[in-house]
Amino acid sequence: MNLTLSKKEIMNKALQTMTINIGKAGINENVIEEIKRQLKANEIVKLRFAKNIANDKETYITVIIGKTRAKLIDLRGNVAVIYKKKPN
Repeated sequence: MNLTLSKKEIMNKALQTMTINIGKAGINENVIEEIKRQLKANEIVKLRFAKNIANDKETYITVIIGKTRAKLIDLRGNVAVIYKKKPN
């Protein structure tokens, strides 16, 4: 049995997952902690960036991935999908 999900499986799972909106205030420790909680519960989190911070979204994604140790699966427009496998 294969325990790793393909990108297609992850994207399908992402359709039903929680979306965290990142507003003009950007990210702080509370946002990072919420993303960590959602990754622990669901493995997948969608991040939607407000239009007025869209130019900085790649910087925010880099910080989020660094602090959560998740992987960026997809980035379309202002929505990023990140994934972190649950520990066994």
